[in-house]
Amino acid sequence: MQEAIDALTWDELSKFATPESELINGPNNSYSLERLFGEKESSIRVILYRDHHAWCPYCQKIWLWLEWKKIPYKVKKVTMRCYGEKENWYLKKVPSGFFPAIELDNKLITESDEILIRLENTFGPLGLSLEHPEIIELRKLERKLFRAWCIWLCTRSLTKGQSNRKKEQFCLIANEMDERLSKTNSPWIDPSICNSKASFPGSADVIFIPYVERMNASLAYYKGIEIRKEFPNIDRWFRALEMLQEYRGTQGDFHTHSHDLPPQMGGCWQDHNLNQIKFSNQINNGEGMGENETTFLPFNNQQPATIALARVLKHKNIIKEINPLGARQFDQPLRAALSFMILNKPCKPTQGSSKGLRYLRDRVSVPRDMPLLSARKFRTALEKTASMDGTGQGPELSTKNRLDQNPLFFKSS
Repeated sequence: MQEAIDALTWDELSKFATPESELINGPNNSYSLERLFGEKESSIRVILYRDHHAWCPYCQKIWLWLEWKKIPYKVKKVTMRCYGEKENWYLKKVPSGFFPAIELDNKLITESDEILIRLENTFGPLGLSLEHPEIIELRKLERKLFRAWCIWLCTRSLTKGQSNRKKEQFCLIANEMDERLSKTNSPWIDPSICNSKASFPGSADVIFIPYVERMNASLAYYKGIEIRKEFPNIDRWFRALEMLQEYRGTQGDFHTHSHDLPPQMGGCWQDHNLNQIKFSNQINNGEGMGENETTFLPFNNQQPATIALARVLKHKNIIKEINPLGARQFDQPLRAALSFMILNKPCKPTQGSSKGLRYLRDRVSVPRDMPLLSARKFRTALEKTASMDGTGQGPELSTKNRLDQNPLFFKSS
């Protein structure tokens, strides 16, 4: 085993951090409040109201559509109720408080499908129109798949036979999606051809993406099922999506989805089996699930770690303040984990710090805080550093709400 090193100072750590990419015209990201795609600010006609966590699946649809169409837009972020109190200014604008909403030419529109239809009527469709008969059938298929997933994941099975029947129904409908993908001449459900003759996802793909992404995570964690191994064309679809920076900017990881879904869905039921135990442990300890989670690999393998470091440095003071150990006691353990992540050398934390390190491991949110691969590097470093101290755990994650993720803490930073 390597000899432990001393934790780097904050000044020493800052030398390794990756400078933040250009937020307004660069790759898609969860941090920017304005996206221009090389256009002038005066060209903005759309304001997107979405959640601070960049987690809402219905917001993700609108976000992806705007990115693939390269429509300049502004972002105004609002709190989801399970994370904290909804802002009064948004409730005055949208009394229900629901997401997403947009303002298009100063006119408010709500409901994700209605928003997409209004956007395509204004800017042209992405692939076939959402009101094309073929796409209407695909939209119905997505809702069938969603319902089968909800029934399997969110309703308790009293017998193994009940659970198996729910699984069979889900797999039957997932196979319909897989079959549909097998019949296209591209990885996409509804290819959109751009000027360079390259194909991109169309609106039907945008409709499927948010919940199939969440199905992939939750069924691994709660049921022990690897969708991408079961359905090869869905895997091919995910692989193609993961090559596109537009999608990666919105993509959550298995840890975030698995623990944010229960409060949103009213609970998720585990099927206790060997795979479920194995996969949930991998997800909980930060290891992740390899290519079942993402197949994207950056050219520079160090890059995810330096991006994670930059994101932590930006918010380090509030990260320390809200940790159960307190700012002073958590300073060295946090530096120790970051030093391990950057130098790949063990760095012993102060005694009694494992619960503070695991508290943070469980509260990294993707893509709100950092991209998926960066979070995997950071979670792994936090867990390995914690294991040098002991088995202490932070407060258990609630399945009723995620008020521990209240964005109010981070707004000022």
